[in-house]
Order: sequence, then C-alpha cells, then structure tokens
Amino acid sequence: MSMDTPGSQSSLHRANLERVLRAVRMAGSLTQAEIARSTGLSAATVSNIVRELKESGTVVVADTSSGGRRARSVSLSGDAGIVVGVDFGHTHLRVAVGNLAHRVLAEESEPIDVDVSAQQGFDRAEAMVERLLAQAGFRSDKVIGVGLGVPGPIDVETGALGSTAILPGWTGIAPGRELSQRLGMPVHVDNDANLGALGELVWGAGRGLSDLAYIKVASGVGAGLVINGQIYRGPGGTAGEIGHITLDEAGPVCRCGNRGCLETFVGSRYLLNLLNANHPGELTLTKVVQLAQQGDLGCRRVIADAGRQIGSGVATLCNLLNPRRIILGGDLAEAGELVLSPIRDSVARYAIPSAARQLSVVPGTLGGRAEVLGALALVMSEMGESGAIRQPAASAAAHA
Repeated sequence: MSMDTPGSQSSLHRANLERVLRAVRMAGSLTQAEIARSTGLSAATVSNIVRELKESGTVVVADTSSGGRRARSVSLSGDAGIVVGVDFGHTHLRVAVGNLAHRVLAEESEPIDVDVSAQQGFDRAEAMVERLLAQAGFRSDKVIGVGLGVPGPIDVETGALGSTAILPGWTGIAPGRELSQRLGMPVHVDNDANLGALGELVWGAGRGLSDLAYIKVASGVGAGLVINGQIYRGPGGTAGEIGHITLDEAGPVCRCGNRGCLETFVGSRYLLNLLNANHPGELTLTKVVQLAQQGDLGCRRVIADAGRQIGSGVATLCNLLNPRRIILGGDLAEAGELVLSPIRDSVARYAIPSAARQLSVVPGTLGGRAEVLGALALVMSEMGESGAIRQPAASAAAHA
C-alpha cells in the first residue's frame, strides 16, 4: 500500500480513479460524459483519468455516437481478468464466465436436484466451472472472483444458509467457504433474490435506475432490494423476505412457523395443489403458465389470484421503500400480463397514491439467467477496488 495521507493529492486522485473504474465496471461501458454524470467528477478530471487508465492498459476507448454526437465509449480491457457466476436453483445449476467489459464468454445450465446433497451439488459446480474456463480459453489464475447464488438467506455471521427448511441437505454448510476451498478462488455468496435484483439492475430491466425491487416467485417468494444503487441486505442478511408478510392470521401454517404468510398463498407448492385435481400427472409452474396462455380458465384464475396476493405484498413494499420499479422474476413472470395486471390492480388499491404513481411493474428481461448474471455483477461490485488497476489479475485474487 502507498503511504498516502487521507487528504493528500495522490490519495484523492486514487479515490477518483477507483470511482471511475467502478462506474465503468458496473455499467459495462460508458461515454466520458456518462462517467462524469455518474461519479460527479468534472469532465476534465474524467478525461485525465481515462487517459491514464488507457495508457496503463486497464481500459479501452472506442469511438461511438451518443444522441447523434460523436462520443468515446470507455470499457475495461478484455484481459483485465474474468469473473465466474454459479447459480444453484432448486432444479438447475447454471454457470457463466464473463469478462469485466460485460461480455459473457461461456454459459451452461444443467438439471440438478439441489435438495439431495450439498456435496453432490458442489462436485457438479466445480466440474462445470473448470469445463467452462477451459472452453473460454482462460487459466484459473485469471479469475478475479466467483459469485455464488443459493436459494435461501445467508446468515451474515456464520456464512451458512439461514433457513435450512428450504434445503434440508445443506444444513450447517457454508457454501462460500466450501466452493472457495474447492476452486482456490475468492467466492462471494448471496441469495437468489438479491442476485436476480443485481442481474436486472446491471444487465436487464433495471438498467439506469437506482431504486428497485426484484420479486422472485418460485418455491418461495423473496425480494431483492436495490436502494441508492446498492443491494440492501440488512444487518443479518435477511432484508427482502417479502414472502413472510402476513396476509391472513388464520391462514395455512408456513414453514417459518407463522400463519397465512404471502408465501403460503403464492409459493409453487400451494398453486400446484390447487390445480392437481383437474390436471392429473406432473404439473410444474412452467406448465401452468403455458396452459394459462393457451386459455385454460383454472390456470388463468390461479395465476390472477396469485398476482393479486403478490400485489398486496408489493404495495406494502412501496409504502415502506417507494421504489421506482418492481421487476418480477421466477417462473410466474413468464405469465406476463396475466400476472402483472392483477399485481398492478392490488398496488393501485393498497399503495399510497404518490408511491403507486411513480412505480412501474415489469417482467424481468433476463428470465432464468438473472441470478447467474447477478452473480457475475456481484463479483464486480465486491472486488477490491484496487484489484483492477495496473495489477495482474492473479495478485488481485490473492488479496481479495
């Protein structure tokens, strides 16, 4: 570390350099004017910093046009190191390899029963990461870090999955530590809803916004909250557990021990139960959505009711946090207006009018890729700021 005193010119310059790098890293590429806007630095300062970063090979600058005018777009150089995303869903394992300029270089998904055993899941993840790195043509020492998504809240103090009721086979496992030991790389872990929020914020329906909530409806219901451009996790890591808002105190008992939680009315198990009698055979949420789109009245009714219930949870969220956009993800989002329209109706009914007016409710644009792309973005947001400046990626990984 250099011995800059906090107020010195060189430490100020260093801080500005890192602000510019972070802005570019989170956006993929930006014009110099956009960098100045998002960092609050003057155009002259940005211009000097970009020139310096270009000379050191950290960024590449290309001519582009912005609003009809010629502009120069700045992105991190493709060899500044790469990031890996791993997403454990309930039924799939998805891995992606990307560079810091937001190019996904290799990506694969395979079916998995994540409830069986954690060790089996990690074996598969380890093999997939190694395979995709080889496919993308990178040695593992170019990896700056790995982002890992798991379907449940992570306990901040222990690093273990908080609510093991979701994943009985994972009790006592700290997924980040486990994967890090296997791969010999730094691993950042978060839950699927937070990563979905980060994915849509950086790559999808939330680009350019700094306040949003991503609602994922799958076997459970979770929300990823973005406040002032940052994921808000809360001191214990459980912020956004929207599935446990009480809708009916006399309702069904939830796995959390309370009654009538939102999750007990819209989780996939509950929805499929409502329809099983009329649809013998294996129903999945994806199949229900397909049937609804083909006109099946029972499926349409179940989806609309679920939308209204989700909407009352969303209205509560709006009243508390006043986000600009709600992005719906998970299998139910594929139903489009069949589910979004009832959500909007509930929001209009239960949210404070001024909060409701500012809010748009939209489907995610990344579908099932939201979490794995969020895992890539997680590494970019968490990596040591200095790691990207004039250092080989290997040494950045060593001190991350």
